[in-house]
Amino acid sequence: MHIVVCIKQVPDSAQIRIHPVTNTIMRQGVPAIINPFDLFSLEEALRIKDRTGAKVTVLTMGPPMAEASLRKALSFGADAAVLLTDRKFAGSDTLATSYALTSAIRKLHEEDPVDLVFCGKQTVDGDTAQVGPGIATRLGLQQLTYISKIEGVDTEKREITVHRRSEGGVQVLKTALPCMITMLEGTNTMRFGTMDDLFRAARTPLRQWGKDDCVEDETKVGLKGSPTVVSKVFVPKPRAQKANVVEGDGPAALAAAAIDTIFAAQPKLASELLAR
Repeated sequence: MHIVVCIKQVPDSAQIRIHPVTNTIMRQGVPAIINPFDLFSLEEALRIKDRTGAKVTVLTMGPPMAEASLRKALSFGADAAVLLTDRKFAGSDTLATSYALTSAIRKLHEEDPVDLVFCGKQTVDGDTAQVGPGIATRLGLQQLTYISKIEGVDTEKREITVHRRSEGGVQVLKTALPCMITMLEGTNTMRFGTMDDLFRAARTPLRQWGKDDCVEDETKVGLKGSPTVVSKVFVPKPRAQKANVVEGDGPAALAAAAIDTIFAAQPKLASELLAR
């Protein structure tokens, strides 16, 4: 069984600043980390490896410095890592990124058939949640998004059973492999790497692929393949709003007064709730 986990190196969102004049992100001095949402998917892939003996390959696209994130993933227990890096990939939006990653996954599949693809639900820098579904669409895989639990993987029947969080509750789904999964945040806790994995991560040679190694159509990557244009990045203006003071004699009266205040501020809310 072969599992591919797509990760991304992102700037630590807790330390990002916006330049007051140019309105662009100031990355100088901001440490780079693995996208936090990707860690939930990586941990789940490693848990499947623990149960089934699967091979876990970590894949990312980025500058050469993204090698640090791949080695971090190897230290957690991943078996192999591939870095897509090429100046032609610079400026890729989610459409171009999904195309490049799909091309790399196809090449990995030729070497060792891929059964599962894991992606983070979204990234903390782009926040679009588009790359994972984009990869699934290009590969023709069943999409299992917002997964809160993987109940089981049957390697003989090539089936997987998962719990998917939805607006109305939890869906229990079973589908055939291969498929693509994005895990919800808070579904697990990233393990600590063992000493053996830490040493292995430090000395394992990483595979680096450029445009010519896996991409067939270079017009679909980088700025050429990116229809999305970011015209401006800015810090939202802080809003000052006075708190509503609710008074009442006892908990029941306070609750009733609070509900009346909410309905007064949102006249359509009561009818919408009744309709539902």
